[in-house]
Amino acid sequence: MQEYIRRRVLEISAYVIETSATVRGAAKVFGVSKSTVHKDLTERLPRINPQMAKQVRFVLDINKAERHLRGGDATRKKYRGE
Repeated sequence: MQEYIRRRVLEISAYVIETSATVRGAAKVFGVSKSTVHKDLTERLPRINPQMAKQVRFVLDINKAERHLRGGDATRKKYRGE
C-alpha cells in the first residue's frame, strides 16, 4: 500500500472517531469520493490498525442505524421550506 493512501486512511479514521462523521461527511471534508472513504474504512483500515478499525466500525454501525431518522428529518425540513 502506498504511503499517501495509508496516511489518508489513518486521517479519515481519526476524524470519523472524533466527530462521529458519516461516510458522506468525511468524503466531503477530505475531498475524496464516498466509495473511497468506505473502502478505506472497511477494507484497508483493518489491515493497518485493527483496534482503530473496531472503533470506526462502531461509529459506522451507529450511523447506519440512525440513517432512516436523518432521512425523515431532511424530508421534513425540505417540505417546511427550512
